[in-house]
Amino acid sequence: MGRIIAVANQKGGVGKTTTAINLAASFAAAEVKCLLVDCDPQSNSTSGLGFLRDPERLSTYDLLIGSANAEQAILPTELEGLFVLPAHKNLIGANIELVAAEEREFRLRNALQPIRDQFDFVVLDCPPALDLLTLNALVATDSVLIPMQAEYFALEGISELMDTIERLRQSFNPELQVEGVVLTMYDDRTNLAHQVTQELKKYFGEKLLKTVVPRNVRLAEAPSYGKPALLYDVHSKGAESYIRLAKELMDRVLRQNKRALAEKLAAATSGS
Repeated sequence: MGRIIAVANQKGGVGKTTTAINLAASFAAAEVKCLLVDCDPQSNSTSGLGFLRDPERLSTYDLLIGSANAEQAILPTELEGLFVLPAHKNLIGANIELVAAEEREFRLRNALQPIRDQFDFVVLDCPPALDLLTLNALVATDSVLIPMQAEYFALEGISELMDTIERLRQSFNPELQVEGVVLTMYDDRTNLAHQVTQELKKYFGEKLLKTVVPRNVRLAEAPSYGKPALLYDVHSKGAESYIRLAKELMDRVLRQNKRALAEKLAAATSGS
């Protein structure tokens, strides 16, 4: 069963969509089949992979309102092994249309369930808000990857996101966990960056990922060409950092799976 990772932070401008696109592309480059699901009405993940905004194309909106299934909406990309479930600005309407809908929080989970076994990873790009779209993504996901800048204001509001995750764990998704926190647009020349990093280490411990994504011009340019960084400039520091991030997350998932298997075997042995 594919592992679903939601890339989420209610604060905008932290490199969330850049992380979603390039993490998904790096999984695919490692010959790990990946689906990127654009859950943001801005549809930047969609355009960042070279797809023009098309109101006639099936999108995440159709999945949420139930007019299409995921199999019908998935598109192949330029990168082998990477697929996208596109979004469009009409997704804004889902926030209103789903208010009175049955099982409104489970729409995305139910839509992805039939196809998640076809992928090793499913990456969800969430809007920069704690709205019904983000709620659907967090109910559908196994874990949350939080991109953050090493700046003072980035620390504000993180407790709100953590509180939301805890409430969702209690009400809708008991298995939900924080996959990790990744520092983005990092400038290690500033004292503030080092101070914020130390604060995050105290708060998150080993959940703060070792991989750091630096400020990088090539990384910023890539979306305007409709390409992930590793297709635009594979030797750029930005592309290399996301390749390392994908490897770090794959290694973590492998360790988690081994632990879960060991626990099952131990429980089976003690039961017998």
